[in-house]
Amino acid sequence: MLLKGKKIIIMGIRNKWSIAFGIAKSAYENGAELIFTYKGEECKDKIEQLVSEFKGSKIYLCDNASEDEDVKQTFEKIKQENGKVDGIVHAIAHANTEDLHNDFIMTSKEGYAHAVDVSSYSFVLATRVAKELDMLNEGASIVTLTYYGSTKVVENYNVMGVAKAALETSVRYLADNLGKDGIRVNAVSAGPIKTLSAKGIKDFNSILDVIEEKAPMRKNVTITQVGDVTTFLLSSMSEAITGQILYADNGYNIMGV
Repeated sequence: MLLKGKKIIIMGIRNKWSIAFGIAKSAYENGAELIFTYKGEECKDKIEQLVSEFKGSKIYLCDNASEDEDVKQTFEKIKQENGKVDGIVHAIAHANTEDLHNDFIMTSKEGYAHAVDVSSYSFVLATRVAKELDMLNEGASIVTLTYYGSTKVVENYNVMGVAKAALETSVRYLADNLGKDGIRVNAVSAGPIKTLSAKGIKDFNSILDVIEEKAPMRKNVTITQVGDVTTFLLSSMSEAITGQILYADNGYNIMGV
């Protein structure tokens, strides 16, 4: 088992169809001890039920993952009760619905700032707080989730593409900052998957159809496959990999047309 005895924080799990759940399942099956953060006290019972199959896992409230004090309080409690951890998975992103339905040029200042704050800054913040609290074991691995729309125009992805581009650049700078401490930082660029977040993208099903037609493997990726790729990045088998964007999209990103 690739992650036997390792403690992994997963930020952003929402339901059984989320990529975060696929990652949690793969990490758990590979021996990881799981720690989850979630948003909204009213969601506590739902999240407890959701992660109940991962025996021994724990959940912690973090209402606003892009607010310094919220993340600090959550991480302090996690370290106090669990000690140091071996990995963090950041699966948090959001943009206002109108900014995904209208042309990108119509993005408001508030909408632009919101998307980047929640989807990119929250990753920098979690990494910084973990470092400042000395809660990362040597050899720890930090992984976030991105998408092809960061480098190419994907219809209706709009400001999320900008936020993901900022996220990917953050991966590279953080990898440089933390490499001297033996800590790796990477991102998985997953192909499109029918998640709750994806429902906010106008005409999302048409994107899935294109992947099935154009990707070398002629099919869409699953949360199980993305979970396994993430487990690899969390494990010591990937200890020479940092600052990278690893595509898990059945090869779609290599196609020119």
